Amino acid sequence: QLQLVASGGALVQPGGSLRLSCASSGSSLDRYAIGWFRQAPGKEHEGVACISSSGISANHADSVKGRFSVSRDNAKNIVYLQTNSLEAEDTGVYYCAALFGQCSIETLTNKAQTVTAVGSWGQGNQGTVSS
Repeated sequence: QLQLVASGGALVQPGGSLRLSCASSGSSLDRYAIGWFRQAPGKEHEGVACISSSGISANHADSVKGRFSVSRDNAKNIVYLQTNSLEAEDTGVYYCAALFGQCSIETLTNKAQTVTAVGSWGQGNQGTVSS
């Protein structure tokens, strides 16, 4: 399956912003819906946002709605996650993944559907929110 690499994580103060990027080593992303997930220490992966292959539709978890926004530039073969108004609870390793099937809110919130949609986890990137 397509392996993706997340980048752009950093240490940021509460209320700050980060823009995370997701890229592949060479394969085209435009056939895939892409999901963003995160994992806090000692916790399972949590769905954050996903976007359709065309970029026309997207879904965001309730915990980030209004603060995070997923987008993609298929011409550049990159998917972005803009994170604003960051809180300490947003701290974690952020992953992006090509999804088997469509982007839906259930893909983000239902653990069984997440496991089905995400074949394997690629390289994540640490984002830390702390003063």
